[in-house]
Amino acid sequence: MSYQKKFRLDGERAVVTGGGRAIGLCCAEALAEAGAAIVVVERREEDAREAVALRGKGYEIEIRVGDVTDSARMEAIASELADSGRPATILVNNAGIGQSGIAAEDVTDADWLRMMDVNVNGVFWCSRAFGRHMVALKRGAIVNLGSMSGNICNRPQPQTAYNVSKAAVHHLTRSLAAEWAHHGVRVNAVAPTYIETPMVAAVEANKERIPIWLADTPMGRMGAPEEVASAVLFLASGAASLMTGAIVNVDAGFTCW
Repeated sequence: MSYQKKFRLDGERAVVTGGGRAIGLCCAEALAEAGAAIVVVERREEDAREAVALRGKGYEIEIRVGDVTDSARMEAIASELADSGRPATILVNNAGIGQSGIAAEDVTDADWLRMMDVNVNGVFWCSRAFGRHMVALKRGAIVNLGSMSGNICNRPQPQTAYNVSKAAVHHLTRSLAAEWAHHGVRVNAVAPTYIETPMVAAVEANKERIPIWLADTPMGRMGAPEEVASAVLFLASGAASLMTGAIVNVDAGFTCW
């Protein structure tokens, strides 16, 4: 038996939502390096420029424009890939939004609904659209981007809406895993800690929050997008063939305390 071969994805077609930047881009590259053909789904074509640049490394990268909150568009993309004779066999539900620093009593209806629409509905619409074809094939792997915030309540920033959305992603993961296991489709999630991305760095309030985050983290540091992508690659590959319904903490030990 070759354990290294278990991590290979030759012949697989992987869809990565929000795959044009940060964690999603690293996921796309990790899966491509393992041999998968990649389909990056972004809301705007210009958001996928960095993903397109991966073609320079010899990777097969396609771009599909679509918003994960548009269920009809996600169904159309899934059908287009299936009709081409190469349906997606891997789905990484990475697209998501975050919002913090707003007390629960000040969260607007629009803020709440937008959070749930992208982070929960979007994950389900994509899982349903691409999962339908995986069920028909009797094989496939879905990896959702959850968060340690789906397991704990962060401090010092209030972020009830985000926390609830990620907790929903975790239970959606377990529910789909239980329902689709007998179809040969595995569904898992990763739950990252705070990750150093341009989005996090751009929030002025985070300069005061970061020391508190690090003090609450056994490893004393934030994570890198590549470290999340490594866990996604594992869960998408045959190396995780006995895993479904798992929520894998990639959190530098944050949830240990």
